[in-house]
Amino acid sequence: IRSKTKSELVNQLHDLKNELQTLRIAQVTGGAPARLAKIGSVRKSIARVLTVTNQITKSKLREKFAGEKFLPIDLRAKKTR
Repeated sequence: IRSKTKSELVNQLHDLKNELQTLRIAQVTGGAPARLAKIGSVRKSIARVLTVTNQITKSKLREKFAGEKFLPIDLRAKKTR
């Protein structure tokens, strides 16, 4: 997943969301149990794609603001944990 470009990840996310939508419709109409078990894996795949896009975005922002005097709040070190 990490080797893909941002546009490829967006396309993959769109496809996964469409697949989840069709699975949810099948769930309402009473589809096969084997197909309904796929809902969990599709949701996890969506989460993986979103995680990778967020990590890529954050790393690019870190590179952009490296060496600057001030950092955006979400890029600062989290000191209270």
